[in-house]
Amino acid sequence: MAYRNLAKTSERVLGPTAPRKRFVSDHEPRTFSKESLTHDSLSGSHSLTDLSANKQLKSYEVEVKGIFDRIVPVLKRLSELQHHQDFVGQAQQIAKSELGFELPEHVLEKAWVRPLDMRALFASCVFQAHKQSSDRFFEEDPLNGSEDSFEAKDFQAFLLNCGFHLLDVTPCADGRLAHSIAYVLRIPFSAVRRRSHAGALFDIERTVNRWVKTEHRRFREGMTSQAKTPTRYLKVVTYHFSSVDPSHQGCAAHGSDDSVASAAGLQRLLDFRESIENSFCCGASVDLLLIGLDTDTDAIRVHVPASDSTMLLDEWVCALDLYKETKSLSKDQAMKRISERVESSAPARPDKGMVSFISRLLANNISQIDYVRELYGGSYPDAGHAERFIGVGIGFKEVHLRNLTYFSHLDTVEEGAPDLDVGVKIFTGLNISKDLPIPIVIRFDYSGKVPGAKERAIADCHRVDEAIVFRYRDLVADGLLHTFLTIRDRDQKSPAEVVGSSLDPSLKEVH
Repeated sequence: MAYRNLAKTSERVLGPTAPRKRFVSDHEPRTFSKESLTHDSLSGSHSLTDLSANKQLKSYEVEVKGIFDRIVPVLKRLSELQHHQDFVGQAQQIAKSELGFELPEHVLEKAWVRPLDMRALFASCVFQAHKQSSDRFFEEDPLNGSEDSFEAKDFQAFLLNCGFHLLDVTPCADGRLAHSIAYVLRIPFSAVRRRSHAGALFDIERTVNRWVKTEHRRFREGMTSQAKTPTRYLKVVTYHFSSVDPSHQGCAAHGSDDSVASAAGLQRLLDFRESIENSFCCGASVDLLLIGLDTDTDAIRVHVPASDSTMLLDEWVCALDLYKETKSLSKDQAMKRISERVESSAPARPDKGMVSFISRLLANNISQIDYVRELYGGSYPDAGHAERFIGVGIGFKEVHLRNLTYFSHLDTVEEGAPDLDVGVKIFTGLNISKDLPIPIVIRFDYSGKVPGAKERAIADCHRVDEAIVFRYRDLVADGLLHTFLTIRDRDQKSPAEVVGSSLDPSLKEVH
């Protein structure tokens, strides 16, 4: 395997920061400005853009993020009122009216004897805003992505038709990729297995275990296809880069060097496939795919694999280039052109199912390019991090908005420390620099079909909470880190359940 040690040696030959694009005739610069996306020649939407879906996604984003964005203005108003008569009543009325929930009474009631604990109120608001949006996600399915939705069933049928029985995607834990499934790629959330990791460097052993579970269910239950059906497990890594500020706003885990990020992602994919083949023979091979995401424009670039999963780091198909190239074409003409570009960009003859799959992702991404053009003029104003909270543990199926959550998927703080430390470092700049606390939501999903699973999930929450408090004890002592503990039965459609918080009233018995 040509790239077996590419991401492991410090003396490797790095791929160019701006790899060539196989189908571009003119020499465009790697970076592009808002103007290049809003030029008159690009006025109006693309023929492949789903305007109805864009409208729905916009409504959801504006509503959910709007709650988080109103927190600081509301708290500033309360800060001015804390010595007024009936402050508690006024504060609750304002919070209920502006945010949709009430504030912790025990914090408000202390305002007459000590300065109002704004850090605690801020963390409480973030936690309740998350709980509010999370509840709505599971109760209303606002993204039409549940397993019972037409969209999910249609995509699953398409996936099987392409020759894949399961899609497993690992984006970077960076909050700028949290929307990569529902928005960037336009895939129903229930039709994909998503686990985010810093630098998109997924845990190989755990992924092998998930592969084993998937194949076992195919043999025992025919899920999602019969074992004799010649379909494959598709593993995808999504790394990221910045076109506006490539040297500073790329992937922090890879030093904002997109060539390192892509090489490390490919190496992890190859190691995963080798692990499967070494353990279960070559007949159990998996398919691999590497995708790059520009966090400024949401345009993707896909390293098209040959039928044996061979990919080239210095060649890809860029959705933004395809957008420009097919802007004047009809829907059918545009899809045909995209398929042609995908097929011709592989290093050797590609699998037809993979060509169909990639072509659909690129077509879906064109809708997202128009989405960013319409809402933000082509490039997001927050080029860097702007997450609202850190999500720690196993779960968070409901988080699908850009820069809402930094993910740290882990079972123990010890093993997940590198991801978690990156998150705390990010929030040191986002929140602590403004004298605001870091809000951490701990989540452990469990299967209600397994006896004692709920109790173990609750114990896991408290175990991880105690480890976080110990690891960041100085921040906790200063009120600069708060936690919110939740569990959820993954076998049900019901929302998560709150099982504890650092903001709970402290009741001490006096003897």
